[in-house]
Amino acid sequence: MVAEVIQLTESKKQIQILNRLFDAQRQAFRQNMTPSLEERKDNLKRLKQALLSHKKQLIEAINEDFGSRSPDETLLAEMMPSVQGINYALKNLKSWMSPSKRHVSLLFFPAKNEVQYQPLGVVGIIVPWNYPLYLAIGPLTCALAAGNRVLIKMSEYTPKTAETLKAVLAEVFQEDLVAVVTGDADVAVEFSRKPFDHLLFTGSTAVGKHVMRAAADNLTPVTLELGGKSPAIISADVPMKDAAERLCFGKSFNAGQTCVAPDYVLCPRDRVDQFVEQFRSSFASFYPTLKHNRDFTSIIDERQHKRLKSYLDDARKKGARIIEVNPAKEDMSEGTNKMPLYLVLNANDSMKVLQEEIFGPILPIIPYNSLQEALDYINDRPRPLALYYFGYNKREQEYVLTHTRSGGVSINDTLMHVAQDDMPFGGVGHSGTGRYHGREGFETFSCVKGVHIKQRMNSGSLVFAPHGTLLHKLVYSVFIR
Repeated sequence: MVAEVIQLTESKKQIQILNRLFDAQRQAFRQNMTPSLEERKDNLKRLKQALLSHKKQLIEAINEDFGSRSPDETLLAEMMPSVQGINYALKNLKSWMSPSKRHVSLLFFPAKNEVQYQPLGVVGIIVPWNYPLYLAIGPLTCALAAGNRVLIKMSEYTPKTAETLKAVLAEVFQEDLVAVVTGDADVAVEFSRKPFDHLLFTGSTAVGKHVMRAAADNLTPVTLELGGKSPAIISADVPMKDAAERLCFGKSFNAGQTCVAPDYVLCPRDRVDQFVEQFRSSFASFYPTLKHNRDFTSIIDERQHKRLKSYLDDARKKGARIIEVNPAKEDMSEGTNKMPLYLVLNANDSMKVLQEEIFGPILPIIPYNSLQEALDYINDRPRPLALYYFGYNKREQEYVLTHTRSGGVSINDTLMHVAQDDMPFGGVGHSGTGRYHGREGFETFSCVKGVHIKQRMNSGSLVFAPHGTLLHKLVYSVFIR
């Protein structure tokens, strides 16, 4: 009871901080509604320097939150794309900010049309626990490039990272420009209710629905980066080593706790055993041991660990064949939240592994008899955040691209489409709405304003009332045909 009262008091305190910060940022934006190119570049350079200066502390904080997080995975998936994203924005920001000229129809001559890109105001970013650094810095980079003020709500499941990033950003930014908010789910709910000029949420589809409902009360535009069940298709003739090795990387990276991780594999029926054998071999070469291997990341906490175990228990009870991929045959039952990787055969739609986003080291393998059957399986289900196809036949690659819909695609690779600086990232349908990264991120956080400009001469006077004149009839005959 005492703990609940303390938690309630802390939540109220964080909500008060949130309200104060939001008001301060909104007021500060009114004082400087259009930061210059130099101001924006300076902000991005300070952000980059802060990350580089505190690289070690951030890696250690993420490791502490996970219990065991591969330092190299943090460097590869969080620090590197964050820094590269800032570099890309710095390189291209001048051209992004420049008004783009648009066509003017002869009907409206003489005039000029252009699209201007102006800051929206105060942007809210809700960060998940699985990549707590990159999924804060990536959208922050785009929002700062667009000239906005930014409030970041970190996940309560990565408290050490939240406090560390909060301190790092406070060293280089005034809180009326960039600030971090911490706290539990009550704080997150209140955060999503604020009348932001744009709100970006990364997380589960279920929570994304609540965020969108809360934002609707203020007509706040939202970008939802969700998840779902991202399929991987193995073709009939791709070398199995190539497919299995790259799939193994994508599924075992961060212990499968990645929104675009391959969620299930569609494999030709006569190649399933070959895939299992090659996948196990690839995994063993990556991770000969698991329990004390610093390269192999832990499940974030006991709650997620139990959830994943319950999926396996459910599949086992319903007739699945489960293969534990544990090269050194270590006992993982005590003293760790690390999990071996599990392959699930004979899965069916009654099992949770085929109903829920897995978000962990469990990989169902579904046999198919034809490529069309595999595509029908995908298209019968909600549209995924990512889709993977393994095969070197370019006609088949194109067929898969044109006969499926997904947020993004990697062909003969996994995860890597997310890290491309000059490509948008986002979902479709149940896997999200909106896009960011690169130019699209700049535009997402900008007021994209169409401007029509005339000077003294006004051709519009030719169609002023009274109507029905010969001149009107001439205009209609020329332009309505």
